[in-house]
Amino acid sequence: MLGVCGGIAAYKAVEVCRRLVDAGAHLAVVMTESAQRFVGPMTFSALASEPVATTLWDLGDPLAHTRLAARADCVVVAPATADFIARYAQGMAGDMLCATLLASTCPVVVCPAMHTGMWEHPATRDNIALLARRGVTIVDPGIGRLAGGDIGAGRLAEPEEIAATVRTLLAEGVRITGGHPSGDLAGHRVLVTAGGTREPIDPVRFIGNRSSGKQGHAIAAEAAARGAQVCLVTTANPAGMPPGMEVVGVETAADMADAVLGRLEDFDLVIMAAAVADFRPESALPAKHKKIEGPPEVSLVPTIDILAEIGVRRPAGQVVVGFAAETGVDRERVRAKMLAKGADLIVANDVSATGVGFGHDTNAVWILGTDGTDIEVPLTSKTKVAQAVLDAATRRLGRSQANS
Repeated sequence: MLGVCGGIAAYKAVEVCRRLVDAGAHLAVVMTESAQRFVGPMTFSALASEPVATTLWDLGDPLAHTRLAARADCVVVAPATADFIARYAQGMAGDMLCATLLASTCPVVVCPAMHTGMWEHPATRDNIALLARRGVTIVDPGIGRLAGGDIGAGRLAEPEEIAATVRTLLAEGVRITGGHPSGDLAGHRVLVTAGGTREPIDPVRFIGNRSSGKQGHAIAAEAAARGAQVCLVTTANPAGMPPGMEVVGVETAADMADAVLGRLEDFDLVIMAAAVADFRPESALPAKHKKIEGPPEVSLVPTIDILAEIGVRRPAGQVVVGFAAETGVDRERVRAKMLAKGADLIVANDVSATGVGFGHDTNAVWILGTDGTDIEVPLTSKTKVAQAVLDAATRRLGRSQANS
């Protein structure tokens, strides 16, 4: 079943429809009322396998939504607007599309399309995270030109990517989360760190960095979706994390070291995505430094190198992934850092590049490994980066445990 919502990207749903039918699918289409303002139902009725459904109030079949739900092997919604995503996440059933989805038990693929501001709004991010926790596959929007001439994240994924995701679901006959088989980390325990540490100068001021914690949180959520038991050690607000995940809030590098090293023996996979401060004030002032006193004299000392300490203490068979935020990535320098720290994999990004790293919903990384892994992930969502990192880490974990 193809659900079409009311957004300018509805015209792309015509191509999604065509590709699915060409691939051999029997395709039913459900359009919302607002979708019909962008594309006429006759267009889809001509291309799909049966007439378009548009309303719950068809007196010829008052149970059309439940019958359609029972027939569907897969439901894909493209485009999925912010309004639809919010209503679906809350379990509302006021129109044909939401009612059919609420009655469905088959895999569901949601393909968001909206303005960047709407896509990045915390309400939308929370709704997307909630749907992902329920097993819904999210095909993240692309980055490009939007309606009105703006450029950013929110552009509907290309029809071929959407169709390929559906084909994968139908071919494998299993639930997919974020485009990857759920359960490949079942039985494993994963520790993830996220966010930037804050090293106090006085009770008001601190030395910190620009890390938002979004990449580490995306990795933790993806690991949980794959069946892992996850512990997230974070300095940032972990809104939208799956229920049941252990979340440990910390602030300083010392706090993070205590939380991580005290739990190290319990985990198969450790992913150090946090931006840990390299230096801290030697001693924090007990009271706020007054402006009239002039600039405070701050003597800096090194913080504990948590990744290097893990490299020394790690138990046999454990896989360790480090992160390196760079301004200009020198792969050989990053490899040397990986070896010096005792990590198996290292994920490097150029935080001086547009749309990359700190504070963004997008990232571009290189994944390097001691086993010769060398993967470039071009600019994409942090969810897709999380998937690539966990793909590499899971492969390494399988080999490591087989040899231990």
